[in-house]
Amino acid sequence: MKDLVKKLAAREAAGLYRRRRTVDGPQGPQLRADGRELLSFCSNDYLGLANHPEVIAALKSGADAYGVGSGAAHLVNGHSRAHHQLEEELAAFTGRPRALLFSTGYMANLGVVSALAGAGDALFEDRLNHASLLDAGLLARARLARYNHADAAALEAKLGGSKAEEKLVLTDGVFSMDGDIAPLPELAAAAKRHGAWLMVDDAHGMGVLGAGGAGSLEHFGLGIDEVPILMGTLGKGFGTFGAFVAGSEALIEHLINTARPYIYTTATPPALAEATRASLRLVQREGWRREKLQTLIARFRQGAAQLGLALLDSPTPIQPLLVGDAGEALRLSEALLARGILISAIRPPTVPEGTARLRVTLSAAHTEAQVDRLLSALEEVCR
Repeated sequence: MKDLVKKLAAREAAGLYRRRRTVDGPQGPQLRADGRELLSFCSNDYLGLANHPEVIAALKSGADAYGVGSGAAHLVNGHSRAHHQLEEELAAFTGRPRALLFSTGYMANLGVVSALAGAGDALFEDRLNHASLLDAGLLARARLARYNHADAAALEAKLGGSKAEEKLVLTDGVFSMDGDIAPLPELAAAAKRHGAWLMVDDAHGMGVLGAGGAGSLEHFGLGIDEVPILMGTLGKGFGTFGAFVAGSEALIEHLINTARPYIYTTATPPALAEATRASLRLVQREGWRREKLQTLIARFRQGAAQLGLALLDSPTPIQPLLVGDAGEALRLSEALLARGILISAIRPPTVPEGTARLRVTLSAAHTEAQVDRLLSALEEVCR
């Protein structure tokens, strides 16, 4: 126990200690956290659906119809009609034959990779992939190679040097800490030339990118032939909770029978599936949310450029302000908090050493006046 205390003290001295905040009330730009009213720019509720009245009403009616708990795993007696209908609607939304619900994106990634790759196989991952993809690769017992960030040529070279019969390429669609979009057409072409599967984790693109909100694959016009495996989460652009994998009939049946995180986990509440069905309808119906997001992104980036702030090159709601030093990033976050603005300081090991940052995230629920208030506060604290 003394060793743990010393380790925690060392983390705090290095500016790497993490503390939770307690939120009262629903998600939204105006947030009450630790008893304070704050303007929040750190939520992944990109379309502002987490507190939408239609989504709330669907959750309530779902609880009336199904109760609260699902009772068991999907393969026992936890797979409700609501789950099944949501899977069918997500498959249609993504243009794929089947979709399969998972409790979280982390579990979905662990389940897919461990079900498709094992000893003797080869995995290829972007160096900046989400932790869940990296952990999935480590747990799969396959040979793992990491290629330079968003570098299709580097991937091609590693694929060409592999003698494995089964190859699986894993990438984020939108990178969660940088906000940039993977070069999916080039990655897909490289994977196809070398007979590899391509899996895209589109947690931060789903609902946000594409004319209909179907994510980074729709953004690039890619289908199941180019990207056989698509993972999307429901707790970000959709504003609810959970995840899904979409692909061929054979893929989904294989996952149902072999993906351990699916087989051995209690199904999410059916009422939550009903809430997500309502959210999915809003994502498709209200394209103005994506249009407003783009307007806010452009306004923030233009204002930041005028202030000389070092934003990473991102066309998405994730707008990272690169700071470098972890302690300095923490100081800036606390200075903004003193001005009533909540933005997290992202520090190693979430990002590489020397690249600590403020991760600004925008939502369709924000106003232009709120973005301008953020820019004014950044001007003061970064002066």
